[in-house]
Amino acid sequence: MSVTDHTEQRAETKPPEPGTQTAAPERVVRRRPKNRRAQIAAEAATAFGAHGYHGVSMEDIAGRLGISSAALYRHYRSKYALFREELFRLAEVTVQAVTLPEDAATWTPRERLDHVIDAIIAKTIGNRSTTALVRWERRYLDDEDRQALDDKFAEAVRLLGAIVRELHPEFARDDVAVRSVAVFSVVSSIGDHHATLPTRLLTPLLAATCRALIDVELPAPEPTPAPPEPEPGSPFMHEVLLTKSVELFHERGYQNVSVEDIATAAELATASAVYRYYRSKSDLLAAAFRRAADIVSGAIGPMVTASATPADALSGLIDLYVDGSFAERALTYVYYAEFGNVAAEDRVTLHHIQQLVIAEWTKLLVQVRPELSDAEARILVHAGFALVVDLGRAFGDDGIAPRDRVTTLHRTTLFGHA
Repeated sequence: MSVTDHTEQRAETKPPEPGTQTAAPERVVRRRPKNRRAQIAAEAATAFGAHGYHGVSMEDIAGRLGISSAALYRHYRSKYALFREELFRLAEVTVQAVTLPEDAATWTPRERLDHVIDAIIAKTIGNRSTTALVRWERRYLDDEDRQALDDKFAEAVRLLGAIVRELHPEFARDDVAVRSVAVFSVVSSIGDHHATLPTRLLTPLLAATCRALIDVELPAPEPTPAPPEPEPGSPFMHEVLLTKSVELFHERGYQNVSVEDIATAAELATASAVYRYYRSKSDLLAAAFRRAADIVSGAIGPMVTASATPADALSGLIDLYVDGSFAERALTYVYYAEFGNVAAEDRVTLHHIQQLVIAEWTKLLVQVRPELSDAEARILVHAGFALVVDLGRAFGDDGIAPRDRVTTLHRTTLFGHA
């Protein structure tokens, strides 16, 4: 096998026998795999999903495939082209999943919804690495491409919403939108982690959760109260830098923010002034993440001690998590999107804290729902965290998904009911 984009087959030759004619040498046959472009796209999706868009080069992808960079560029003119194609491929797959077949006209509304939910789950399981890529890396698309991609996924949400409305014609438009986004969030959350469960168990678990999210009674939407005004006086520069850096990471993406940008946002004269407080841009990210992780982990012990039952403890933790997410929307999103950009030594510590949080929530959930295995409960815990982030990202503070509704949907994800 050569390192170029083809295989070679060579005939073994021997010296001619005396008195015989010399045969013409056998031609070298070069064949390119017919599915090479699909192989490249699949390998790139895995690499991007594991290391992020900026963490992967064309040379990395070529090396994973055992071909030369020149061979790779024959199929894709740039890393961006590869990245873009993969995201739009998943968008098209998602739209197809919520598009009913022709014979669905004779189905009941519940049968139509069940079919679409199963299709969403199957397509997501089959594209798990790309699902994570779309969720957290699509902001690195050009503005025009990002808008086109968002329009595609909005179309999928609308198609799902139309099926939900057939089943529940009493739902208001905003109710349908919230539930539709919740379904996509819970299913696509499997791209955020490495917890595994056999497909034969994962599919019914996610499907039952999606049906519960669609059927649960939601409180009437009310505006979320405005956050309290900050205390008078100048905050410490450490705090200013943390706040401004997280805002910039949320808006532009970590890789697109410089220390100079952070200094300007914090109204510091020079970029070097940032280094009096933090050693690096990565250090800022780690400090913000460590604070968030400590708050979430530190709440578990006191809540369990103060609660009469595991259900009360888990419900109280859900309240605290949703409240914290509403208070720090940007940080909650950045924690998911930029975790891979933290320095390796800090990432180990943060990952350990994260695993402890997941383990404690999982233990409580199994106590509340003993029919669940640890693996199933862990999937639902991850789904609940993702749901809160996605609803905040989709609806912000427009009143469609206020705190009490998000809390209800989070409880439904874990408990199977509100």
